[in-house]
Amino acid sequence: MNPPLPFVRETGAGASVVCIHSNASSSSQWRALMDLLAPEYRVMAPDSYGSGKSPDWRSDRVISLADEVALIEPLLAPAQSPVTLVGHSYGAAVALKAALMFPARVRALALYEPTLFALVDAAEPPPNQADGIRNAVHAAAASLDAGDLHSAAQAFIDYWMGAGSWERTPANRRQPIAESVVNVRRWAHALFTEPAGIDEFRRIDAPVLYMVGKRSTASAHGVADILIPALPKVRTVAFEGLGHMGPITHPDVVNAEIKGFLAQV
Repeated sequence: MNPPLPFVRETGAGASVVCIHSNASSSSQWRALMDLLAPEYRVMAPDSYGSGKSPDWRSDRVISLADEVALIEPLLAPAQSPVTLVGHSYGAAVALKAALMFPARVRALALYEPTLFALVDAAEPPPNQADGIRNAVHAAAASLDAGDLHSAAQAFIDYWMGAGSWERTPANRRQPIAESVVNVRRWAHALFTEPAGIDEFRRIDAPVLYMVGKRSTASAHGVADILIPALPKVRTVAFEGLGHMGPITHPDVVNAEIKGFLAQV
């Protein structure tokens, strides 16, 4: 049976850039970046499994980051020139996994707070800096088991964006987010059980832009504390006043940094 294909937004022409979205989101989060880059680049933004218009994960086997990479692998086709990967949160973790699996196909990576929590647990068993997201996932999962989608979404969104963020979310945006959060256990499993150790990431030879928000959570900063010293060709940017959802809440600031990085590589 042929593997599923993702839904892909595409615009522009030139060197290829593939943008991978965060959890509880879709490729639409990259619209502004795609418009910014289209005059100079061919920009592709796939929907991940169970997001946007892509198929859901149809297997009784628990998903892994390698499975997420396999979905978008056609965009990294060897017949094309190497691509630059842009990723946010879960999408940044998928981008790093792609760089491990297909190093010759990845020119560079622009990452905003990859959520590779397995690295935190490997460096220091719990309790540790990953406990915040671990507890948020447990709370969301308990709400799902009780049939309360909106409380599940609240636990997840408020962890990443601050208390009260879910209540301030416009009503027309709540339902799609709540429906996506049914996958929270799946996301957590992929991120907490990723088998690649820190020594594998030390071998990534591509230039990396690693972006963090200074107001982000301890869980995101915990990953950064481990990954940034390990990546051989990394440049870091820490944004004042931004949190984990910076690419969505402040796209102009983050997108300008990404565009500047692409011009360099």
